[in-house]
Amino acid sequence: MAQSTFESYLITGGAGFVGSYLAEALIKKGKRVAVIDDLSTGRVENIAPLLSHPNFHFARATIMDSIVMDRLVSQADIVVHLAAAVGVQLIVEHPVHTIETNIMGTESVLKSALRYGCRVLIASTSEVYGKGYRIPFNETDDVLLGATDKHRWAYAASKMVDEFLGLAYLDEFGLDVVLFRLFNTVGPRQRGQYGMVIPRFMQQALKGEPITVYGDGTQRRCFGHVKDVIQAIIGLAEHPEAPGYVYNIGSTEEVSINELAARIKDITQTHSEIIHIPYSKAYAPGFEDMARRVPDTSRIQNLLGWQPQYTLDDILNDVMVYEQQQLGL
Repeated sequence: MAQSTFESYLITGGAGFVGSYLAEALIKKGKRVAVIDDLSTGRVENIAPLLSHPNFHFARATIMDSIVMDRLVSQADIVVHLAAAVGVQLIVEHPVHTIETNIMGTESVLKSALRYGCRVLIASTSEVYGKGYRIPFNETDDVLLGATDKHRWAYAASKMVDEFLGLAYLDEFGLDVVLFRLFNTVGPRQRGQYGMVIPRFMQQALKGEPITVYGDGTQRRCFGHVKDVIQAIIGLAEHPEAPGYVYNIGSTEEVSINELAARIKDITQTHSEIIHIPYSKAYAPGFEDMARRVPDTSRIQNLLGWQPQYTLDDILNDVMVYEQQQLGL
């Protein structure tokens, strides 16, 4: 499929955090954008500025609705599949929803895309690296997951099945499929209620509440700005050589959660204390976490020349300004 034909996009989960930023960026590029979202975790407020735009269309429906999906996919050149269970909190508390949404939803998207020959981008996650100890994580690394009685790993396994399924459609049917694994993606509009750490810390700090670190806080993460991430997604969507591979998307600037809490306390000039809550109380008994999660982004850099433009300080400042506005400060 020639790059010039990519004019119409369908974004599943497009009223969510990443999806809404992607929709905005594509509209600015002059693309036609349709969004399907059941609003279980997405919000109409995220796409409100786009609703009146002549090139934007929103359908409130689940991706499991085959009739709606067929109509929307028939009008698209590219499907960016972002709809999924999100956040550690939701994943631990609703494992059935997590597995069914991720696997059956992706199957629905691929079947519809195959019918009309659309290119498909499937969002996966750094969670698939599980307990991997080789740092940074490379797309070709072996995967090490925990036991099946730990619901957290059900999420990782379901996203791995999504990847297997996408590549199977490419190998067996010749469908253009691109897979990308998102590492921690943050920015204004992200909500903390599903376990996202930066908005949760920022809200606590601005309200003068205790900043609650789960576990001992020595776990280290890399946080990428959503605006950097969507540029990577758009680049993969339109590059003729992208299909058939998995791409890490994320920042390589690493920080411990204790350091993150201290930095947020510093920039907000709050008197909030930093307290630690055991994983067993924050999530569930036996909850397992990984010590580090750092992406090797050389594959996407080699293909697109992409690299993050925003630092962690940039991200924290952007999120602080947004949360101050939300709180009327």
